[in-house]
Amino acid sequence: MIVSMRSHPDLRVELGDDHVATVVIDRGPDNYIDEELACGIADALEQFEGDLGCRAIVLASNGKHFCAGARLSRAADDLPTGDSNPLYAQVARMFTGTVPIVAVVQGAAIGAGLGLALAGDFRVAGPDARFGATFARLGFHQGFGISVTLPRVVGEQRALEMLYTGKRVKADEALAIGLCDRLVDADADGLRAAARELALDIAGSAPLAVRAIRRTMRGALAAEVLAATDREHAEQQVLRRTDDYREGVAATAERRPPNFQGR
Repeated sequence: MIVSMRSHPDLRVELGDDHVATVVIDRGPDNYIDEELACGIADALEQFEGDLGCRAIVLASNGKHFCAGARLSRAADDLPTGDSNPLYAQVARMFTGTVPIVAVVQGAAIGAGLGLALAGDFRVAGPDARFGATFARLGFHQGFGISVTLPRVVGEQRALEMLYTGKRVKADEALAIGLCDRLVDADADGLRAAARELALDIAGSAPLAVRAIRRTMRGALAAEVLAATDREHAEQQVLRRTDDYREGVAATAERRPPNFQGR
């Protein structure tokens, strides 16, 4: 039996009788994330936190890309201007639970999409997957708690290389550096099936023990992400006023190399 849960209109949220839940984003082809969608994902995760029948969660998306980033206008004027970013308040909520998450990454997990993938305990990727912290190529500072989550997964040096250069890491390199945990040469259905297999393996363990282990291993992460996003937002507020940021956004929209001037 599969029980559909109350969710956001761009999400499909279900819990099967095998104790594995699915949270599927349906904003294809790019599945751009914003505050509203982030709130829906966090709400879904919190629903499962209160249900001991849920022992693992598969986080997936329909479309060409897992998540190609946050919504960003060509004019670069759609970022919050206050002391906090409402999106990041929702991001922090994604890290508070005790149910393990397996993210399914096809196509791009770029910028905020990388941050979303890093909210999972594991990432199962297809051969077309690519991961990128491309903020510096926009003349911008990373967000979504990536300052904490990326080095936790790939180590400080790999994280610095990705952040400084904005390089896009292809699937085989992602597997080699631990950015993804399974590389599956399959179509979308096969990729999701492989993620579900890992989730079922987790669900076979004692649920109270798994939740306790996750609290021990990741219990401080939510607070670390919250502190990181405060710092990230402050830096973003400075950089968003620069000519380099406007040039980076324009160059990306026009698919050309940026011409940064350091101002």
